[in-house]
Amino acid sequence: MQKLAPVIELRHKDQGLRLAFVSGVIALTVVFATVGSTIPLFNIYRAEDGFTNAGISLTVVAYSAATLGTLLVLGRLSNHVGRRPPAIASLGLLVVGCLLLLNVHHIGILITGRLVMGLGAGLASGSITAYIVDAAPARPAWLASVASSQTVMLGLALGAITSGALVQFGPWRRDLVYLVVIGLLLLSIALIAISPETLTPKPGAWQSMRPSARVPARVRHLLPATAAVLLATWATGAFYQAFVPALVADQLHTSNALVLGLSFAAYMGPSALGAPIGGRFAPAAAQRIGMIAFLAGWIGIIIAVTTGTLPLFIVATMVAGAAQGIAISAATRGLLYGSALADRAPIFAVVYLLSYTGATVPSLISAQLTGVFSLPHIALGYAALALLSTAFTTVAARNPSDASASDPS
Repeated sequence: MQKLAPVIELRHKDQGLRLAFVSGVIALTVVFATVGSTIPLFNIYRAEDGFTNAGISLTVVAYSAATLGTLLVLGRLSNHVGRRPPAIASLGLLVVGCLLLLNVHHIGILITGRLVMGLGAGLASGSITAYIVDAAPARPAWLASVASSQTVMLGLALGAITSGALVQFGPWRRDLVYLVVIGLLLLSIALIAISPETLTPKPGAWQSMRPSARVPARVRHLLPATAAVLLATWATGAFYQAFVPALVADQLHTSNALVLGLSFAAYMGPSALGAPIGGRFAPAAAQRIGMIAFLAGWIGIIIAVTTGTLPLFIVATMVAGAAQGIAISAATRGLLYGSALADRAPIFAVVYLLSYTGATVPSLISAQLTGVFSLPHIALGYAALALLSTAFTTVAARNPSDASASDPS
């Protein structure tokens, strides 16, 4: 019996980590499904409440800026208080954001609701992603980076599709989706609450709130190429949130909310499919392959917008989405190479800081240019950014070590 005790304890620990991993993946998916659920409603707000493209773009800026600020201040908090308390707090903030958006008739309410969602998403990005990596099985080796980086994209896609369907075919089209995601957020809170903690709390929580962003010295040489990948791909994600609703209606001639949700999901969803493909290559090679395919997708998007061809737009969007999955997961895998438990939350804070900077700055610039340039011209600007980022990544991409260059895992 004494010999069996360690075996039973190890089995219980494995089961607990499996529950934590599943709960973390579900919670992070629901977090970003909540974020994506607003997008199919943007055209309704434009038509019924008179919101402008510039106003909608500012909601993306508010969301991204709130996420950035939260990551800077609270990105390392889970290293000291544990993963679960900030994870539960992040889900609670998203519930508050949804409650605010149940009564949107002024652009200020929409901006405020999205800002609160940004606070929740920022807190979740630092804590739940680290929780997933802590609890992830050791095999396959790419699972931790794929689950932590691509669950975001999967959640955004599911949120947009579900919202589009509910807006197009369900009752209470301005409210029903928020009621649904509130229920899912409460379920996620319950799952995290019953899952085990993966990190022992330690002193230093207040000191950790001093704004800081860092990665281990051994992988700092990877940051330039990583920044280029995240800038282009997340800028495109912000473009799809802010401008594609109007672009689909005005240039591709459909106001169907489900089509709008599918258009956004066509960019976010395939990202999860592209990530395992990138796992077959060393990080540097995967980043180059992903960004070249990403640029090809953007070329197709521009042709589709110019010719008003919706099917080509969807296909090109899917190519760009799968390509970003290859590039982002490879960049994340490189930064996580050889990381210790305490390194993971700061690394993810840096990843999301770069990501949301890529989403915020181009959106802020584009919001100011909507009165001067048409939507197709705005799209050309984002395509030019994709071209520059691809060229830089092709030259600057590096592996974390000689070992990782020869061993893709």
